[in-house]
Order: sequence, then structure tokens, then C-alpha cells
Amino acid sequence: MLILRLALIAGLLVVGAGLAWKIMPSKSKLLVLRDGPHFPVVSGFNLDRQEFEFPRDFGGDYNLVMVPFQRYHQEIVNTWIPFAQEVEASFPGFIYYELPTIYEMSALSRTFLNEGMRAGIPDQTARERTITLYLEKEAFKSALDIPSEDDIYLFLVSRDGEIVWRTTGAYNSEKANDLLQFIQDHR
Repeated sequence: MLILRLALIAGLLVVGAGLAWKIMPSKSKLLVLRDGPHFPVVSGFNLDRQEFEFPRDFGGDYNLVMVPFQRYHQEIVNTWIPFAQEVEASFPGFIYYELPTIYEMSALSRTFLNEGMRAGIPDQTARERTITLYLEKEAFKSALDIPSEDDIYLFLVSRDGEIVWRTTGAYNSEKANDLLQFIQDHR
């Protein structure tokens, strides 16, 4: 009986460890392959626990990438979401992503943070489009010419990673019109 209990406990531990491994996001990859206005190669997991590598996995011909650094930046990102959804519905080949960018941390901390965000975001599209990057932020910011973490940065990136438009901060009609004009001119 004791051997059966020990075997059951060992089995539960193995299953639990396997489940934890499945939801544990790995450290993000960061490779800067080109100078100039080009998105670096980065990897991360979305809130549905799927791994992505950009620019390879960009889904659109033009991809709006919103990069927040601080928790309070989510409110600023949210000012862009209705507009991004509208543009996506109107222009085939346009898709938007959120790439919260966080410093490198332990696997347990990454899991805790990702699962907390997952629990707090019930919208399926938001879960699919939010890919958290855990990386050396200074190299990432340098590759994208981001001078500080005081605001969010938005990049319109072509399928091959070329940055064709950029801005910072909250949504306003001037920035939105500028982005729309670019998309219309390059369809």
C-alpha cells in the first residue's frame, strides 16, 4: 500500500511538473540582424501560451506593433485598440500586436506574470495578440531607437521587418490620420 501511495505521489509530481513546463514561457530571443529602420528578431509567448518569433510570424503585410514598458502603459495602449480594430476590419493585410517588454527574469516569475495577465484579459483576440517579451531591454531599445521607457512606442512593420512608420504616446486623430494615409498610399 505504501509503495502504491509513493508511486501515485511521484506520478502526480511528474504530471504537475509537465503541466508547469507547458505553461512556463521561455526567455525571449533578441537578435539584431540589420541596422536602420528594421525590427529585430524577437521571440515571446502570447497569453494563449503560443510562441511567436517576429518578424517571421507577423500575420499581416503591415503590422502595427505597440510596445509598452510599464504597467500603466496599458491605459495608453488601450487608446489605440478601437482604432487598430477598425483599421484591421477595413484593410485586409493589416494586423496589430501588443508587445509588453519586460526585463529578463526567472522562469517562475515569467510564468506568474504571464498567467496573471492571462487571467486579467478575458478577450480572446487580446490574448492572441499580446506577446510578452522578456529580454535585455537596453539592446532592444537601442535596436528600435527608443530613448526611454516613459511612453509607449508604435511601429508599423512590413512582413519582412522593415519599420515604415512610427510614433509614440496615446492615440490622437493626427497620428491616426498619418498612419491611415501611409496605409492607403501603400496598398
